[in-house]
Amino acid sequence: MSDARAGFPAVALFDLDGTLLDSAPDMLATANRMLAARGRAPIALAALRQHVSKGARAMIAASFPDLDAGEREAMVPEFLAVYREELGRHSVLFEGIDAMLQALESSGSRWGIVTNKPEYLARDVVAGLGWQQRCAVLVGGDTCPEKKPHPMPLLEAARQLGVAPEQCVYVGDDERDVAAARAAGMPSVAVTWGYRLDHEDPWSWRADVLAEQPAELLQPQAWPRGRG
Repeated sequence: MSDARAGFPAVALFDLDGTLLDSAPDMLATANRMLAARGRAPIALAALRQHVSKGARAMIAASFPDLDAGEREAMVPEFLAVYREELGRHSVLFEGIDAMLQALESSGSRWGIVTNKPEYLARDVVAGLGWQQRCAVLVGGDTCPEKKPHPMPLLEAARQLGVAPEQCVYVGDDERDVAAARAAGMPSVAVTWGYRLDHEDPWSWRADVLAEQPAELLQPQAWPRGRG
């Protein structure tokens, strides 16, 4: 068991896009390259940003609303390929994230990433940030047969780390993050600095804790307490 100070979790697991990383600018560059290749006008960041946590298909739908579902589905491989070229060129950590991760590490906690982004892209992000030695576990959207909101990826992360799910806390900016944590038996933190649609209300997700900025998670008492 971790020797983390009281309050900090033994293991903190994080969503990636919209939680640790402001990757919307990379996604915008990707979408606008695809639009330009088809002679279309660019999409504005504000119009795309709220869809980032929903994945490639949602961003393609926002960028090409006139296309039918089949046409948009056929564009997914292209989106992922272009995004890999743009990955890390424009994105930045949200303010306060690095300090929060350092606080966890100093406390004796381990942290990792559970994302619906394909694992190969998530590993590229981690490498680009120099986190290979800091990130204790990485589970992508295609690592397991299921992805969030199914609990399997969170349970797989706990399994790889050799801890019980209830010793972990999962942090994310989307309702499916909270749903996955609840199904996995993990306490959850919903963050409001990420990406969400206008009608989405984080208070309604029933997370154990709601955080409005990363600095709040510098304090051990801000974290929900697990049962481990």
